[in-house]
Amino acid sequence: MEQVIQINGGHTLSGEVYVSGAKNSAVALIPATLMASSGEVTLKGLPDISDVKTLVSILEDLNIKTKLSNHTLTVDAEDAVNVPLADEKVELLRASYYMMGAMLGRFKKVVIGQPGGCHLGPRPIDQHIKGFEALGATVKNEHGALHIEAEELVGTKIFFDIVSVGATINVMLAATMAKGRTILENVAREPEIIDVATLLNKMGANIRGAGTETIRIEGVGHLNGAAHTIIPDRIEAGSYISLAATIGDEVKVRNVIPEHLDALFSKLEEAGVELEIDDDDVIVRRPKAYKAIEIKTQAYPGFATDLQQPITPLLFLAEDTSKITETIYPARFRHIDELRRMNAHVENRGGSVFIHPSKLNGADVYASDLRAGFCLVVAGLLAEGTTRIHNVHHIMRGYSNIIKKLQQLGAHIELINRE
Repeated sequence: MEQVIQINGGHTLSGEVYVSGAKNSAVALIPATLMASSGEVTLKGLPDISDVKTLVSILEDLNIKTKLSNHTLTVDAEDAVNVPLADEKVELLRASYYMMGAMLGRFKKVVIGQPGGCHLGPRPIDQHIKGFEALGATVKNEHGALHIEAEELVGTKIFFDIVSVGATINVMLAATMAKGRTILENVAREPEIIDVATLLNKMGANIRGAGTETIRIEGVGHLNGAAHTIIPDRIEAGSYISLAATIGDEVKVRNVIPEHLDALFSKLEEAGVELEIDDDDVIVRRPKAYKAIEIKTQAYPGFATDLQQPITPLLFLAEDTSKITETIYPARFRHIDELRRMNAHVENRGGSVFIHPSKLNGADVYASDLRAGFCLVVAGLLAEGTTRIHNVHHIMRGYSNIIKKLQQLGAHIELINRE
C-alpha cells in the first residue's frame, strides 16, 4: 500500500495559513537538549513532522526521558548514556549529524552512522570534521560509522573553507563545552543558527556573534535546563507565499518574520506580485500579468536554495523566459523532469534552468526530495486535471499538516492509499 497526494488542480485558493515552527531549527535544537546534564529543557512550537519524531526517538535510545505533545517537547537528559547511533534512524535524515556535536560536547565521544536525508548531490561533512579535529578530537571511519573522540576539547580559532550551516551549528555545539575560547570564522548567518545559540545561552552557554560572520564561544563545563520557543519556519513561509502568488486570491500567511524573507520578497515584487507585509504576517495578491525574472541562489541573506523549487511553478505564468541558477546544490534540479511530465517547457543547461511560459496538465509525478515535493504540489494545484504525487514521505518530512492547511485554503487535495 502506497500513500499518494492526489490533487484536482485549477482551483483558486484563498484564506489564511499559519506557519509552523522552523524545521531547520528543530533538527538542531532537539540534539542540543541532550547537553543539559541537569534540569529539563522545553522546546515550544515544534512542527508536526517526521524528522522531529525521528530525533526524539534517537534521544530515547540514549536513555533520555522525553515527552512530545501539542508541539511541545520536554527533555530530561540527566541520566543520558552514550551508546552508538549507527542504525536506520540516523539514515532517515541528514540532520542526525547534529548528534555528533552535541554528544561530543557532553560525552567527548560519539559513534554514529552516516547521515541520510534528501538526495541533493554531494554534501560532504569535511568542514564538520575539520572543526572537531581543531578542537582536539580524532575522527575515524570504521565499517561505515564515524568514531569521534577527544580526551578534552580545547578552544581554538577555526576558519571554515566554505560557508556551511551544518558545520557552523555542529562545531558550535561541541565548542560550547570546550575548555577556553573558540572563535569560528567565515560561518553561516542563517536565523536558525541564532535560534540554536539562543537556546544554548539560556542553558548556560556563552556564545556571542551568532548571525554574523564570526562567532565567539567561551566554553563552559555544565549546561542546565531551559525553556525556548522556536522561530517560525522561513522556508515554509516562503513556500506558502510562493504558492499564494501562483494560485491564490488574497492569501494571508501568518506567523512570519518578514526580514528573514527579504530576498524572496524582492523577486516576487519584481515578478509583479503585490505583497502587504506586516509585523508577523504577509498578504499576497496575484498580478494580472507576471514578469519574467532571474534568480541566483546564495547563502543567507541571499535567495535561499530551499525556495528555488517552490517558486518555479509561478514562473510558468510569466510572459517571457525566466532563469534560475543554483549555486549551493548544483544537482538540485531533479524536479525538472517531473515538471516536464506535466507539459512544462523547461531547459536545464550548465547549472541553470530556463523556464518558458507553459500551461501545465495533471500527471503522475515523483517527489525526489522535500522542496521538490512542494514544487510538485504547487504545480499540481496550478495544472488542469488530476495530479498524483508519489514518494510523499519526502514532503511529510518538512511540511507540518500540509494537506489540512491546503484544504483550509480551498485546495482540492487529499492523501490517498493506492495498491
